Amino acid sequence: MNGKIYEFKEDILRIAIAIFCVILSHMNIKIASIDPAYIALVLCAIPIIYGSIVGLVKEHDIKADVLVSIAIIASLYIGEVFAAAEIAVIMEIGGLLEEITVSTTQLRIEKLIKLQPSQARLIKDDVESMVDALTIKKDDIIKINPGETIPADGKIINGTTTVNQSLITGESLPVDKTIDDEVYAGTINNYGQIIVHVTADGKSNSLQKLISLIEEVNNEETPIIREADKVANWVVGISFTMAIYTLLVTHNITNAVTVLVVFCPCALILATPTAIIASMGNLSKHGILVKNPAVMESLYKTDNIVFDKTGTITTGIPEVVAVKTFNNIAEEQLVKITSSAEKNYDHPLSQAIINYYDGNQLYDAQEFEVELGMGITCTIDDKRCLVGNEKLFKKYDITIPKDVYNIDDASTVIYTYYDDKFIGTFSIKDTPKRDIEHLIKVLRDDKYDVTLLTGDNDSVAADIARQVNIDDVHSNCLPEDKLNFVDDLKGRLKKVIMVGDGINDASALKRADVGVAMGNIGSDITIDSADVVFINDDVRYLSHVLKMSKRTYNTIKYGIIFSLTLNTIAMILGMMGILTPITGALVHNIGSVIVIILDALLFRIKPEVKGEIVV
Repeated sequence: MNGKIYEFKEDILRIAIAIFCVILSHMNIKIASIDPAYIALVLCAIPIIYGSIVGLVKEHDIKADVLVSIAIIASLYIGEVFAAAEIAVIMEIGGLLEEITVSTTQLRIEKLIKLQPSQARLIKDDVESMVDALTIKKDDIIKINPGETIPADGKIINGTTTVNQSLITGESLPVDKTIDDEVYAGTINNYGQIIVHVTADGKSNSLQKLISLIEEVNNEETPIIREADKVANWVVGISFTMAIYTLLVTHNITNAVTVLVVFCPCALILATPTAIIASMGNLSKHGILVKNPAVMESLYKTDNIVFDKTGTITTGIPEVVAVKTFNNIAEEQLVKITSSAEKNYDHPLSQAIINYYDGNQLYDAQEFEVELGMGITCTIDDKRCLVGNEKLFKKYDITIPKDVYNIDDASTVIYTYYDDKFIGTFSIKDTPKRDIEHLIKVLRDDKYDVTLLTGDNDSVAADIARQVNIDDVHSNCLPEDKLNFVDDLKGRLKKVIMVGDGINDASALKRADVGVAMGNIGSDITIDSADVVFINDDVRYLSHVLKMSKRTYNTIKYGIIFSLTLNTIAMILGMMGILTPITGALVHNIGSVIVIILDALLFRIKPEVKGEIVV
């Protein structure tokens, strides 16, 4: 990668010297009695001619470089040394701009590689030592000081901090981290000192997988690139034909050379791949990885979007949405008693209740026992306490008050019994992610058909669908049901985007025209099954992905129309003798530069999330 950057520096220096020589030639200043234009030709024309010969012989590739080479040689033949040098220099400037523009993704890989620190502080037997970061093993204990890059994936076991995850996830703001929170290799520990229990070997951490994912992006040509190449081949043929026609009609080889120069399909060839790479670079910058350029075209053609629920539309993390008290107990006391009982139980519903509690000291729970599939029992201040579902209360012959049963069917209900009294209930749900309803509205306004698939029961599915305004919802779906649903849509000639968490949706993700997977930075399943990976784990960015696909293809369309129009006008002017090889080269390359700049602007488009531009 460093070699590629160095290669750019060499090219820039070479072209800068050639430009200086062309300027000297224009001013009739000689260098040791030699026209400096010849130096420019050596620096810029030889690479073009050599490349065209290699392409012609090895790949039978008759495109822009062949025409440029013929134009340069023809200009020299008629004694237009300055014109030949100018053509070569301007063509090399256009090629350099193309290389710089399409190298966005490769430069991102370099940045990611630099994120991996070379060493880590390993703590073993209370002794701290510096080791090679890539030799760290799962279950090792490491220490990260403030300002250092985190060398491995893991969970914090001591300390609190704020972590900058922007280059990995695309998040614009640092994220607070404390005990039990996950941290990822390549992210930056901003403030506090933390001790981390490593969860993945150094060579298998999330950063290394992310680098591999980007490096393995398939650069095969998309259908639209192949179509553009076919048009370019026709343009080459037309250019030769019109140059010969001009020579036969005008008997002026200068006019014929001008036609060759101005009708090269450079801008046409650049318009498509440059736009797609710039667009992919834009998405990559915001934590969205597209594994194949052809995916951008597939996104543009889709009309149906199918969402998984858990972890995609919803957070996948249960939350307490309502609390109801009985027997004159205060809500604060109910929550404290229940949290005290749940604090020793590692269960998502228990964690939801504990997260809901905003007090300080909890009570000590004694004689703690787990009743699998039902709940827990314990004593608090020597008073019996039961926390669980309806099955737990049936087991102990405890009657649940009748007015409990009017609670929302879409919720999971946890009951609390304490000191021989039924004291309250907790309604717990998996809630929609922030601003999902706005995303759905944007998609529907853009004429996409939106469907929700979930393995949950009818009540839960209907409740979530109502909250996010999705009308078409299918509940009780097994993985094969999701796959069959995608197959049915495709059987009706629909183009389908499947958005899921990349785990139980893997088959449906692969079968869809475009599979979009959420987050899970280190998930092999996500990487393998999806065409698009949201490293930022923010489904709201789907509207930006679709927006970019449309903007990309509009940019390609306008670039092709512009280049063909400019080439045609310039060709006519060249046939008439109004343009010379010098001015023709200038006009032609101005067109190429304009197309490249328009494509490069795609890289700067910023996502809009609920009307706000994300930096």
